[in-house]
Amino acid sequence: KNKIIAIDAGHQRKGNSAKEPIGPGASQTKPKVASGTHGNASGLNEYELTLQVSLKLRDELQARGYQVYMIRETHDVNISNAERAQMAANQGADILVRIHANGSDNTSVAPSNSNPYLGKSVISASQTLSRKIVDCFCAATGAKNQGVMQTDTMSGINWSSIPVSIVEMGYMTNRTEDLNMASTSYQTKMVQGIANGIDAYYGA
Repeated sequence: KNKIIAIDAGHQRKGNSAKEPIGPGASQTKPKVASGTHGNASGLNEYELTLQVSLKLRDELQARGYQVYMIRETHDVNISNAERAQMAANQGADILVRIHANGSDNTSVAPSNSNPYLGKSVISASQTLSRKIVDCFCAATGAKNQGVMQTDTMSGINWSSIPVSIVEMGYMTNRTEDLNMASTSYQTKMVQGIANGIDAYYGA
């Protein structure tokens, strides 16, 4: 397949509240990176869950013949969202998949058509990638498909010069989803779904 997939396990053990521009040349700023949410039922922190799933996704994608570049493989890093996007492109990755879980109303996030920081081809490819992943993710897990949410305020999207998607795996605020996401069997389903979405994006 000769495709390099960059995987960004969202968040890290300690957030960094210093500010950075939300996109190249932007006057609006946001904290560089948050530590994320946590599951009350599972006791898992989001940064722990995202790395568990990202490592499984790395293994699955490698088994399918992809090359994988991991933005982080430990909790003790200090990498801003802009830096994560730039690292993926600098490593020659073809796409960037960002793994998250929280209480937002979506299962996949992409830039809008009017995003001022990204070229039209990256926007279009990001939307296609996000749609493929969310459809396959929901097919594999049985999760409710809430479609693709579009946003132009996320640094980790705006600083990406390659197609990018944020996968919101579920609500850590929801007891059932929280416990599901913490379980090995459900993590395996989520990983299969995301990998199937990447396959579908490449027409496999």
